[in-house]
Amino acid sequence: MMRLLVAAALLWAMPLPAARAQGPLTFADCDLVDGHGVPRVEAQCADFAVPENHDEPQGRQIELRVVRVEARQARRHDDPVVLLAGGPGQSAVDAYVSMRAAFAPLNRDREVLLVDQRGTGSSNRLACDLAESELQLTPEPAELRRMANRCLDDLAGRANVRYYTTSDYILDLEQVRSALGIAQLNLIGGSYGTRVALEYLRRHPQAIRTVVVDGVVPPTLALTQDHARNLDDAIERLFATCAADAGCRERYGRPAQLLRQLRERLARAPMATGYPDPVDFTLQQGELTRGTLAGIVRLFSYQPESASLLPLLLAEAGQGRPQALVAQFGMLLRTLGDKLAHGMELTVTCTEDLPFLGPQAEDDGTLLGSMLTEAVIAQCDVWPRGRLPEDFKRPLRSDKPVLILSGEFDPVTPPRYGDEIAQTLSSSRRIVAPGQGHIVMPRGCLPRLVSEFIDTADAAGLDPGCVDSLGTMPFFLDYNGFAP
Repeated sequence: MMRLLVAAALLWAMPLPAARAQGPLTFADCDLVDGHGVPRVEAQCADFAVPENHDEPQGRQIELRVVRVEARQARRHDDPVVLLAGGPGQSAVDAYVSMRAAFAPLNRDREVLLVDQRGTGSSNRLACDLAESELQLTPEPAELRRMANRCLDDLAGRANVRYYTTSDYILDLEQVRSALGIAQLNLIGGSYGTRVALEYLRRHPQAIRTVVVDGVVPPTLALTQDHARNLDDAIERLFATCAADAGCRERYGRPAQLLRQLRERLARAPMATGYPDPVDFTLQQGELTRGTLAGIVRLFSYQPESASLLPLLLAEAGQGRPQALVAQFGMLLRTLGDKLAHGMELTVTCTEDLPFLGPQAEDDGTLLGSMLTEAVIAQCDVWPRGRLPEDFKRPLRSDKPVLILSGEFDPVTPPRYGDEIAQTLSSSRRIVAPGQGHIVMPRGCLPRLVSEFIDTADAAGLDPGCVDSLGTMPFFLDYNGFAP
């Protein structure tokens, strides 16, 4: 009983979570959790109301989730770092939790500011209940249109989806910056977040001190237009490193040939299989199809750790054992469905990219073919579109300091995209990380280099020599890993 009384007294004496007002925002202590609900980051959280339609400021309001991760040192700069997440459809808060180690040098004496983009995370998320079959790459256009209509029905009454574009988010960010009384921001955008960063710089250059773009989406690009060719190019160069390695070549020969043979086999008929679910080990039934194969190769090629498994998985499937490929694909689809807000993704894609998309003869014979483009076109047939600024797709010209990061084997935003934007950014610096895939800021010495760049706002003064130590990850020769 005495222990209970002491415990109760201690709980009574504990301070309540601190609330702190800054302008119209009131921040309270909060924990940012990972995908398993485990607290990972101590932060300050607030909600900030903005008009859903900025042209009607008295109309329907939506709540944006705004998070501050305070600098660890008392002496701090007053220009925070803002993470702009990818997707489109990923939460900035979720992205930060998964990348928090890469932000550690920055967060030493700079605050990190996170604003979940409208339609994502806790900012009126436009989520749709998608069955795994609807995320496959081979549904019929009519099925995809039905899925998009169901999503619209689910969102009716709480969102006018046409107001969830990149341009709307930039207006939100400007309101948040003004409300917090911040003079300038340092932007870090990854993948689709690079589109946001560059467009923010175009619209409000006075509000931006530095920009880091990692996995660049050039303003001129229509998302998905190059995905098929980019993937084939990346896989070809990645697999060439296996063919050049004696151990990998002895085990697999030429992985590109394994992939081609498996594609030809699946063109004749899918491979049905039972497999243990990777999460709960229950027995599931599935099949390896051309769409499944294209999807798993595409998603696994994003990061060197998963890409190093591809020759092994392809060899197993080619020998009549597709279980591992099918199981991994199912797990990835569930993970993506949880992380991405498909409704917001459709608004961005249908507004900003569809007008510039169409069939391309160069995609014929590629692993993806025209599957992604056709899926976008089918869903956008029924999805409402927002407004697109006239100059949205024009190259951006700026003399602000910009650090441009790319991965050598990036299958979706290859290094040439970074080369393109560097031509009109007069104070930019290119760094290509050897052997790496999509999003390289967490790799090797790059967190330190990014922190140094933001500290100095001097891209030309960086010494990127340490990046050369990165290289291609050895391929798995069996399920125990690669040879020593």
